[in-house]
Amino acid sequence: MSLEITSNPNPGDEARIIEGTRGFNPKHMPEDVRPLFVFDRLAGGEIIAGLTGKTYWNYLDIAFLWVADSYRNQGRATAVLRAAESEAVQRGCQYALLDTYSFQALGFYLKHGYTEFGTLDHFTGGHARHYLHKRLQPTSGEHAAS
Repeated sequence: MSLEITSNPNPGDEARIIEGTRGFNPKHMPEDVRPLFVFDRLAGGEIIAGLTGKTYWNYLDIAFLWVADSYRNQGRATAVLRAAESEAVQRGCQYALLDTYSFQALGFYLKHGYTEFGTLDHFTGGHARHYLHKRLQPTSGEHAAS
């Protein structure tokens, strides 16, 4: 046996670990992972806000939500978040989850109905990482998946 520690793995080696994990999961859960992206663009195509995530196993898993500095506090983050949540409900999701650091958007998510279920303290600079979730509600005319 030989252990290797690296910050720059061979892409094939990294893919082997990911494939191995993904090969194990379907034995226990359905294979229904779908990427989800929401982009807010100017007329010329420039992205000024957006969200990345994925839907799987009844959840919307939000990875990143970003708004360009000059477009903040204009409702764009709310519009992007609502669009992602609506699409997740269309895909059959009933819940959403995400994490955010104390210097990012904890208040924003709490204002939008997310509940904190865990915190990790002691990140550099005295910051904390907050873990949140939310039960998604279908919009008018939609029905939550059972």
